[in-house]
Amino acid sequence: MTITTREQLLNAMGNASSRFVLDKASLSNAVAGAYYSLWRATGQPGQGAIPTAAANCNNSTIGCLGFSQQVDPVTSYGVWANAVCSNSASTLEIHDRLMHMGGLNGTLTTAQTVNISFNGVTTDNMVKRIGDANYSNIQWWLEWYTDTGATASNATIAVTYDNGSTGNLSTVGVGGTIRAGRMLPLNNLVPSASSGRFISAVNSVTLSASTATAGNFGITASRPRIVCPLPLANFTQTFDWAQLGFPEIYNSSCLWPIVLCSATTTGTVRGGGKIAHG
Repeated sequence: MTITTREQLLNAMGNASSRFVLDKASLSNAVAGAYYSLWRATGQPGQGAIPTAAANCNNSTIGCLGFSQQVDPVTSYGVWANAVCSNSASTLEIHDRLMHMGGLNGTLTTAQTVNISFNGVTTDNMVKRIGDANYSNIQWWLEWYTDTGATASNATIAVTYDNGSTGNLSTVGVGGTIRAGRMLPLNNLVPSASSGRFISAVNSVTLSASTATAGNFGITASRPRIVCPLPLANFTQTFDWAQLGFPEIYNSSCLWPIVLCSATTTGTVRGGGKIAHG
């Protein structure tokens, strides 16, 4: 069953919904105009663990916004949210964290294995969660858990595409002391020779030089679900189902917040919302 009428929507919002609460401490050492993960920020939900080997994320993963799991054919949707940030001109996004891995070392110049692949993965309701079969709904990131060093270095990221071909993304700078929480998007690094292809797996990361500090970073794959622009500091914005785009929230989703920063901190982020079932 799906929610197809306004009456069903109103009933689900009032009588069949899960509430979630978001209250995350500010992260320092941010860069205006850059994305930052609140996975390791303290607050509600609790601080997520630093991952090691590649693993699926699901609704039981510590660090996610929990909600009531449903039994088919009942479906779930993001229908209402409120949010406030202590910084102005910020954007809160809630993504489904699909897979992650950590433990990449900023001082190694040999190929470091990532081994995140969606090919043939069906556990944790992954087929529905990733969306289109060509992997076009997946957002790929480099995510930092502890700071790497200041020495200039570029990362070469080896991937597999939706048609089974392999190749390297365009290099991305990882020197200059990238701080914990920083997220660098990778989808825009698909080279022109592979234009029109979508990433299905990240195989390895190779640094051109040591950054001088090992730190800890990794690869994260996510799917955006909710976007909340917050133009004013300390002013609560509310978003109804139409503004949110009525996104389906699939069973096993590991919902987690990221922030597009406007300042040198992420700001304190608070809010909540409803996931309706019907």
